[in-house]
Amino acid sequence: MAESTKQVTDGERAGGSLAQRAVDFLGLRRSMVALLTMVVLVGLGEKMAERFLPVYLIALGGSTLSVGLLNGMDNLLSALYSYPGGYISDRLGYKGALLVFNLIALLGYLIVILFPTWQMVIVGSIFFISWTAISLPATMSMVSEVLPSTKRTMGVSIHSLVRRIPMALGPVIGGAFIQIYGRTTGTRIAFSAAFVLGIVALVAQQLLISDQDRAMGRKEAEANPLRALSWMSADLRALLVSDILVRFCEQIPYAFLAIWALDHVGITPIQFGTLTAIEMVTAMLVYIPVAYLADRGGKKPFVVITFVFFTLFPLVLLFSRSMPMLVLAFIIRGLKEFGEPTRKALIMDLAPEGRKAGTFGVYYLLRDVIVSVAAFGGAFLWRMSPATNLLTAFVFGVLGTLWFLARGRDLGRPSPDVAG
Repeated sequence: MAESTKQVTDGERAGGSLAQRAVDFLGLRRSMVALLTMVVLVGLGEKMAERFLPVYLIALGGSTLSVGLLNGMDNLLSALYSYPGGYISDRLGYKGALLVFNLIALLGYLIVILFPTWQMVIVGSIFFISWTAISLPATMSMVSEVLPSTKRTMGVSIHSLVRRIPMALGPVIGGAFIQIYGRTTGTRIAFSAAFVLGIVALVAQQLLISDQDRAMGRKEAEANPLRALSWMSADLRALLVSDILVRFCEQIPYAFLAIWALDHVGITPIQFGTLTAIEMVTAMLVYIPVAYLADRGGKKPFVVITFVFFTLFPLVLLFSRSMPMLVLAFIIRGLKEFGEPTRKALIMDLAPEGRKAGTFGVYYLLRDVIVSVAAFGGAFLWRMSPATNLLTAFVFGVLGTLWFLARGRDLGRPSPDVAG
């Protein structure tokens, strides 16, 4: 009996040691776990409905120009919200900032639920469609505070990986609602579910996320984004230029993916949701191994590879006229996440200490204000022809990739960190 008890005890110790090594390897801390819980709840509700907004607008009587307006507004608001998101994070701390951002999103959901017209959908979208953009500076600032520099890419990657779980499941559930109840009623049901999950997320984040950032004292916040521009180094500006060109490639066709798949190829809403799930699973499979390598070597090769996948997607989509070809296209779209956490970690590395949230916000402010032009222009290119839209996107992707190859800086191997 005594020997049996000893064996169990040793096994428990080994298991505990293994679990602790896994926690250390993945860079998990209490605040990180709390944040990831919130990301799943908010993301599941958001992606059940947001993915089908272009189809919903058309069903409510909107035109393709209203779809272009939605996509352009998404990019523009992502830009305009990014810097205030960083400022509020620096002023209130990430816990207080996330509370404010979630309340704003809930207001948007409520407007869409209560007023089923395409005009009011546009109004409601102002409050929720760019939740990720306004909350991202707070999230990235928390990652930088909680984790050592040699674990930042891993931390950003874990956040991105967990975010893809609701991004994969949400469209499948939302697609089922639409297929069963129709495009209008099904979408309203999806938004109602998103509202409920948003309330649960709001309560959970306030209970679970630590107030440690308040105890540490808030950093000095700069309300004027023009002054914050001086914080950006030449290396960060070079990354920004290439990022803008590649985002042109992504956003020109983005709002029309569901329309292409449902109306041109002829698949069902559930099949389209499945394509999104395939994209997310593909991304999730590459996050951790890439983060492990990027934290120990140069980041530039990983960013270049992700730009290549961004570039290939619209070209492959153009020749996708069947479900198997769409599967291939969305696997490529998933692989575009290959170096995305690495790119975000590179931004944080290049941002000055004590001003990371603000610098991250001003970076996205500049990027998305300019890229919003591509989103608006995508509607006019689509009216010319889908091929014109997709080929134009491909050209911008090539330009962005070549620019980063020529001008992007590789910071090289980081110094060893015992904690990492």
